[in-house]
Amino acid sequence: MSAPLPGRVVCFGEMLLRLSPPAGRLLAQASTLDLCTGGAEANVAVSLARLGHATAMVTTLPDSAPGQIAVDALRMHGVDVGGVRRETGRMGLYFLTPGAVLRPSEIVYDRAGSSFACADPGSYDWKALLAGASWLHVSGISPAVGAAAAQAVSEAMRTARTLGVRVSFDGNYRASLWAARGEDGAGTLRALMAQADLAFANGRDFALLLGRPELAQAEREDEAVGAAFAAFPQLGHIAFTRRRELTVQQHELRACLRARDPSNHAAEAGPYQLHEIVDRIGTGDAFAAGILDGLLRGDGLDAIAGFGLAAAVTKHSIAGDFNLASREQIAMVAAGALSVRR
Repeated sequence: MSAPLPGRVVCFGEMLLRLSPPAGRLLAQASTLDLCTGGAEANVAVSLARLGHATAMVTTLPDSAPGQIAVDALRMHGVDVGGVRRETGRMGLYFLTPGAVLRPSEIVYDRAGSSFACADPGSYDWKALLAGASWLHVSGISPAVGAAAAQAVSEAMRTARTLGVRVSFDGNYRASLWAARGEDGAGTLRALMAQADLAFANGRDFALLLGRPELAQAEREDEAVGAAFAAFPQLGHIAFTRRRELTVQQHELRACLRARDPSNHAAEAGPYQLHEIVDRIGTGDAFAAGILDGLLRGDGLDAIAGFGLAAAVTKHSIAGDFNLASREQIAMVAAGALSVRR
């Protein structure tokens, strides 16, 4: 195995187990459920490890068989688990009912009171956990889980800024989780976005954070990006995808990467026409990993956007939360190569 590429990436967030009925069946019809491991931040850690980067996962898992499944899944794909804490408690779960034809997929969370949600924010030694890191990757899902997790994310981001570690923040807005807490999360997410160097967010996200609902309109995308750069001076890059859904298994996907630097301001990639989609879950995380890979390697904006989108497209063909595609496989997708590998 070749040596890891320069730059260690630390990912922090909750890991979950996914339970799904077989394709074509509703949860109420299922006599068996498929199980896989995931979680937005863990998905990024695994993807980057597969691309040759040194990655580490920081989380709290139950000291139980489900928790061990998650730890083993990280180890299997080369992610450092030294920052994974084990406590008493329960594992967060989610139930995915795959969609078909014009029936959309459905996700039901069962994660309240998980070991991660209940973990003491003070139990994470962020100076030690971030030592030697070049990036910290977090998402808006963790603060939606509960106040303790929100505090932990905030402390991680502040410590990263102090140590000179760049911060990647995926907006990942989860309305149902915020609603369960009786709020929309705008104030909390706005404070976190102010700590980020790289944001995975679109006009709808910035409309919420800035209290400007008109920015959610597709035709005001450039205005939304400009408003975000003005409101969050730390931001250097904003990345997002545009998806058009024809049926559950037929989508069109594009990618956009915007830079604050006016001399190298914007890049777009796509579109890709996606048919017979295997699994949409984790595609945004695959995109995030592809963008981070390009920034770590010092590539140009066009190359970064193209590779990030190709990573997201490739994930649509892979079952489970993790994008297990290699760099070569993603490059083949980017090049449109459909021949059999020999």
